[in-house]
Amino acid sequence: MTKLSQDCFESKLREAAESAEAYTAPMIRSVMNRSDWAILLVLAAIWGGAFIFIGVAVRHVHPLTYVWLRLSIAAVAMLVFLRFKRQPLGLTREVWGSMLLLALLNNALPFTLFGWGQTHIASGLASILNATTPIWGVVVAHIFTHDERMTPRKIAGVLLGFGGVATMIGPTLLANVGTDALAQLACITASLSYALAAVWARRFRRMGLSPMSVTTGQLSAGALMMLPVAFIFDKPWMQTFPPLSAIGAITALALLCTAFGYVLYFRLIDRAGATNALLVTLLVPPVAILLGALFLSEQLAVQDFFGLGLIALGLAAIDGRLLNLFAAPQPRPAA
Repeated sequence: MTKLSQDCFESKLREAAESAEAYTAPMIRSVMNRSDWAILLVLAAIWGGAFIFIGVAVRHVHPLTYVWLRLSIAAVAMLVFLRFKRQPLGLTREVWGSMLLLALLNNALPFTLFGWGQTHIASGLASILNATTPIWGVVVAHIFTHDERMTPRKIAGVLLGFGGVATMIGPTLLANVGTDALAQLACITASLSYALAAVWARRFRRMGLSPMSVTTGQLSAGALMMLPVAFIFDKPWMQTFPPLSAIGAITALALLCTAFGYVLYFRLIDRAGATNALLVTLLVPPVAILLGALFLSEQLAVQDFFGLGLIALGLAAIDGRLLNLFAAPQPRPAA
């Protein structure tokens, strides 16, 4: 057995310490803790107002141009922030192929489909169709992952949550399902795209990339992807300059709902997995209704509170901790 010198031993010790510190991301948890739930609720509050902003934006700006502007402003904001923090982007050439697919699935395709869909259907109906995302997420994660398998508890929780969303939206909007079928199909396709993107984004955690880098990379790739599309089909230089309300809506969507929102979202995927992160889409419609009641003096109906109860039950079922309180205690093995 070869005897190591003191210098060689200390060198090997330093290398081992560096390799242990290189990856500090927590393991994915199937049960979210308090900080995970806090991120989920903040995301719901941010994205709850997104459909209102989209409705304002697409009334004055063509959908493809709106998506390009939203992604471009968000990408520039993230690049400036990284520059200010003196944090490198850290994306190698090999990563950009995966990043382009993420940008397509998570930004370019769903933003365009929802933007176009909301020129034909109401924002409330678009939000309920967006709430099908966790249902798609449970299925997609079951097919493409080994640690987020489908369980009866998850299926029951998602269906309860979706039932709560449908209850809060109310029978008036539900009666419109079937009209403007192509616009509704576009929103459902966008929801499936979000679910695929959430599972695809898990790979960046294994690559050691931070949520900041993933957010900046996907937004930059999405903006570059949408640039020729918007210029070819929308010809924005030939359109009327949008009013201040549309500019403000797009800026809010870019900075708050997109740049900041996706940093939180990818952090939640890193910590709690794709299935748990997609639960935010169940909270978006009720948050939008509550925001309307708080800031627009809209009245809350009885079904709103009933729907909130169903959503709470669905989230509790998926989380599992509440159900564990009622489970029979396991007998301790004899000493």
